[in-house]
Amino acid sequence: MRDHLPANKTHMFKLLEGKKKTSRRLIKPAIIFSLLAFSTQSIAQTSLTDTTTQRFSARNFRTWTVGVNAGVMSQHTLLWANNNNDYTTPTLDFGYSAYVRKQIIPSLGIRADFMFGKLRGFRAQSPAMGNETPYDIQFGTSYSTRIKWSGALAVDYSFANFKMWDEFGLFRPYVTAGVGKMVYDPTNVNSGNTTERILDSYFLPTGLGLRFGIARGINVDLGYKINFMKTDRLDGYDIGKTYDSFSYSHLGLEFAIGNRNKYQLAAYNPQSSKYDDSELRRRIAILDSMQREDRARYNRELGDEDDDGVANKFDKCPLTPAGVRVDGAGCPLPEFAQKVLNDAYNNLEFDFAKATIRSSSYPTLDKLATLLKENNWSLKLSGHTDNVGSERYNFGLSKDRAEAVKAYLVSKGANPSRIEATGYGELQPIASNETDPGRQRNRRVEFALY
Repeated sequence: MRDHLPANKTHMFKLLEGKKKTSRRLIKPAIIFSLLAFSTQSIAQTSLTDTTTQRFSARNFRTWTVGVNAGVMSQHTLLWANNNNDYTTPTLDFGYSAYVRKQIIPSLGIRADFMFGKLRGFRAQSPAMGNETPYDIQFGTSYSTRIKWSGALAVDYSFANFKMWDEFGLFRPYVTAGVGKMVYDPTNVNSGNTTERILDSYFLPTGLGLRFGIARGINVDLGYKINFMKTDRLDGYDIGKTYDSFSYSHLGLEFAIGNRNKYQLAAYNPQSSKYDDSELRRRIAILDSMQREDRARYNRELGDEDDDGVANKFDKCPLTPAGVRVDGAGCPLPEFAQKVLNDAYNNLEFDFAKATIRSSSYPTLDKLATLLKENNWSLKLSGHTDNVGSERYNFGLSKDRAEAVKAYLVSKGANPSRIEATGYGELQPIASNETDPGRQRNRRVEFALY
């Protein structure tokens, strides 16, 4: 390009070559930014617990997303002044892009970016002759560069995840950095340069943005990106000052690919799972404590430590010896009462498969009725059968036999309101139903005074 400059300015290039080498340091912030993204993510990844990574593995989420964006491009950037580029007056022009991202863990993804658009500017700078100013501004000059295509591979790191009503974040700010290659077509007007077409160069895209969900698997993507070029000819004009750079501000939509019933892995907040797990453990501990208290209270009040059939809460004679018949207060029955109950139990017989009491059982039942009348005691009758026949039939038969005993005692003067008759069918055997003696023992009506 120096052959196309005025002859009296060529002597400046020896100084400018040295400046060009030092100006290449401008790309260092982008490289450092990229390394920080990688290193920070590696620390975040190791902080995830094994429980989290196992419970929330990638197969339970959608990990692929595609995005489309549109916005404005300009050689003006927020971090560097306009005179870093070869033209002092950049304009805003349309740009658009698309990307595909593979999410590795909730905060880190790898993406392939594709970008297209146009850049324009006015008033080129060129080396000055004297010492008053290092550069002259050429007011009648302009350029227009069409980005034919660009492709970049970048990392995408979400450094925060603001959850709302569940463990999946609604707002997710992120940073991105990578490396790519661009093919572009610059055109210059009155800059003293020969127009060059179809150039290519490597570049470093870096930026930050914000995603927020509007539906499951759909996000709005808002971002700002600075692209550091590895050339000074993005505008077709090389005065050896710096490498060129340009900004891209965009707004677009991101769509998750895969099963619609699954959440995005990028939306999941690992920190919330730690809180949720600890909260769950805390609540389980509270429930366990309550259950232990309930069991202790049950054992104190409704348990039966002496196994006499009377709950501790109502047992006025605790620690009654095993096998001793007690009354409703848990106290041992008088010997004569125990003998009456034993005789009634041992002598009670029914016709086969019926609820008809045989006459041989009447004398002992008469003594039981007299005992109830004279002492004003209450009686519970529990009917039981063996397992021969259907369960429904046996339940009805056991109930009918208990009711038959009650009816007989009432007919002998016992108070019907103090006699309870219940049938349990074959559900409470006291011996094996595999033998005749066992089945005979299971066919019974038990008596309990209280």
